[in-house]
Amino acid sequence: MTDYLAYRAHQEDGRVMSRLETLAPQPLGVGQVRVAVQWSGINYKDALAATGAGKIMKRFPLVVGIDLAGVVSESADPRYVVGEPVIVVGCGIGEESDGGFAEQAVVHGDWIVRCPAGLSLRDAMAIGTAGFTAAMGIQRLEDNGLTPSAGPVLVNGATGGVGSLGLNMLAGAGYRVTAWTGKADAADWLRGLGAAEVMLASSLPEKVRPLEKALWAGAIDNLGGAPLAWLCATMQPLGSIASIGLASSHELHTTVMPFILRGVNLLGINSTYCPVPLREKVWARLGGDLKPSGLATIAQREVGLRELPTVFEDYLQGRVTGRTLVRVGT
Repeated sequence: MTDYLAYRAHQEDGRVMSRLETLAPQPLGVGQVRVAVQWSGINYKDALAATGAGKIMKRFPLVVGIDLAGVVSESADPRYVVGEPVIVVGCGIGEESDGGFAEQAVVHGDWIVRCPAGLSLRDAMAIGTAGFTAAMGIQRLEDNGLTPSAGPVLVNGATGGVGSLGLNMLAGAGYRVTAWTGKADAADWLRGLGAAEVMLASSLPEKVRPLEKALWAGAIDNLGGAPLAWLCATMQPLGSIASIGLASSHELHTTVMPFILRGVNLLGINSTYCPVPLREKVWARLGGDLKPSGLATIAQREVGLRELPTVFEDYLQGRVTGRTLVRVGT
């Protein structure tokens, strides 16, 4: 086994400092699998972790990156054999254990999903945690009765990874989708992904009544805060919201009226600790009926491991549209 490059975060003098390092591989434990990483992807959470702008890391030092896709190079889990293409997203990598910004990664077999036949490893990381979370939200919405015939669906934070992929998947599945964004110059890009309408964030009313005009059969919320409160008040009877992010605020000031008078469902989506059967079901759909048609548009930007420090500030300042892929070992 040869040494490998990894982008690792350290805590030094109370600050998080991240850098590229050469590491020596460690022996596998029972049930562990070594993956030769080919692709990863950058998430907002990775930018928070690598810069210390958010308390993401549970210990230090730790390799950054909550996503990875690659090929099994060694296995102490009989379920996986050398040469299999695999995906790991979430499951605490890049937070509690070493993540995907490295030429190799050691993971537990229970965290692995075999790459579906309908996806390349690059496709899988163009989807990544962002797309997996969006697809998990769609699955939960449909489990609660959402169908294309039920009415229009809104996706906010629509230019981000979760938003753009969720929008594209919903449109591909036959839903009429309204994209909500603060970036007026992205309207044509969002329509190209399948948005039937584009709503600007500036249209949010200053004061939201407990119940507003019923507009949406379903929604994917990436923002929290005031936008989510408005969504709760504007859902159709028995409509459902997949609550995925908090880019606007972690707070929610609303009333119980949407829930008890319209039967609105607020569905919390946590992809990190997703049960294995649901994880496998959602990835199978991502290689099939939910495969985003706009991956080439959503994931145009690629960087190498050495370029990572140059991109995190864009995420922290909200300047990113779509997904950024990390070329690791292709």
